Amino acid sequence: MAEHLASIFGTEKDRVNCPFYFKIGACRHGDRCSRLHNRPTISPTLLLSNMYQRPDMITPGVDATGQPIDPKKMQEHFEDFYEDIYEELSKFGEIESLNVCDNLADHMIGNVYVQFREEEQAGAALRALQGRFYSGRPIIVDFSPVTDFREATCRQFEENSCNRGGYCNFMHVKQIGREMRRRLHGRVRRGGGRSRSRSRSPRREKRGDRERERGGERERERDGGRRERDGGRGERDGGRRERENSEERRAKIEMWNKERENSEERRAKIEMWNREREEKERSVEVKREDKERSVEVKRED
Repeated sequence: MAEHLASIFGTEKDRVNCPFYFKIGACRHGDRCSRLHNRPTISPTLLLSNMYQRPDMITPGVDATGQPIDPKKMQEHFEDFYEDIYEELSKFGEIESLNVCDNLADHMIGNVYVQFREEEQAGAALRALQGRFYSGRPIIVDFSPVTDFREATCRQFEENSCNRGGYCNFMHVKQIGREMRRRLHGRVRRGGGRSRSRSRSPRREKRGDRERERGGERERERDGGRRERDGGRGERDGGRRERENSEERRAKIEMWNKERENSEERRAKIEMWNREREEKERSVEVKREDKERSVEVKRED
């Protein structure tokens, strides 16, 4: 019996524990869920609920006034937010993963998941973020049970084939640009942050040093060729547009949030969509329970 319960824990067959909360750290039923939400007391992963406020909350690609938004500006808005959050959270320790949900459902919209290398680092970040505000809104932060984002993300979304769209119950992770990924995440990995690997022998260490030296020479040669093609702009990052500082980014994000929050029509539409979705889900759940009861009755007979 114990082995059976352990094998079905956190799956659809588990009638006690909520599988969605176990996999993605969020459930569409919230506190009304009929199954248990086992909230961890310590975890390397934090969930900052509904933190990212996208400019097109009413209709994708359209702002609160009904005007179309340039996709480049949308991406710039997101990357400003991402960089601001990454810089702040990296003060507490090495970040293994930082994911922002692109879903539209209430329990997942704007959720930010940050996974630290150590649980102690996540605990320090949680204590520091409690009671703080971002862009005029309180930060809601908790430990999350999610440790494997491969199980939490929607594979169909990654293949551009998810037919549920923004209301999918699995994570649709919003992606940052290649340049920012290399600049933020690449610098940690180049610094040799993966200390969990086993120690290597001196012979392998020397061979690895030689390979890194050759790789560094090839990288410098490629960089030199790029600088010549670019007309001698100097260093590789010298020609990149300088980003606004943190205060300017916060001011811009807060301005967009204020414009969006003034729309009563947006709130009304979202509430209507949520009610319709909950009614559909409730009817499906009732039908499923009725079917299970009829099967149980037949077995008893």
